[in-house]
Amino acid sequence: MLRVPSGPAWLRRPCRYHRKEDWRAIAVEFQERWNFPNCIGAIDGKHVVIQALANSGSLYFNYKSTHSLVLLAVVDAQYLFRVVDVGGFGKSSDSGSLRNSAFGESLRDGSLQLPPDTVIPGAERLGLLAHVFVGDEAFPLLDNLLHPFPGHHLTLERRMFNYCLSRARLVVECAFGILTSQWRMLRRVITTSTEEDDRKEITHTYRRVHG
Repeated sequence: MLRVPSGPAWLRRPCRYHRKEDWRAIAVEFQERWNFPNCIGAIDGKHVVIQALANSGSLYFNYKSTHSLVLLAVVDAQYLFRVVDVGGFGKSSDSGSLRNSAFGESLRDGSLQLPPDTVIPGAERLGLLAHVFVGDEAFPLLDNLLHPFPGHHLTLERRMFNYCLSRARLVVECAFGILTSQWRMLRRVITTSTEEDDRKEITHTYRRVHG
């Protein structure tokens, strides 16, 4: 069990990270369903719009000119939320939200208990390859986090890689869509008295849907 402080006075509820066997099972599902080997989750951030908080300045003011908290999530191949971090400032980018989260810290320091590097059948010439999370261009490139190759004039091989990665990554967007379709309160402005209440309301909704 890991306590998750997403910034000062933020989410402080236990967050259970998986064992190596759990990550391996997720990788098998991504291989079977989305034909992306060694993938252990798709990551993305969602802005949940809130009423502007008193004395908060521009901390929650996002690129869409609304005030929000960031829900950062990792989703498996079956659209289930495996990691969730609520409480990032709306002004933060996805990269910043990851960097300031407990999950991001564990990802960087190697404490997630990820499976060891493996050889992918049919790609033996590449040698041992890491198990990875997949995200869009907003996320950094790390040892265990991939994003698409940037640019427009790419080789065929890189275009095919981007297609496969984006296809696997879409599960997190679909999961957010399922979440908001079941809980339409996430589509409106959440009006509560404090950021702690906002955090509790969002977390309660998540737990009701995904247990």
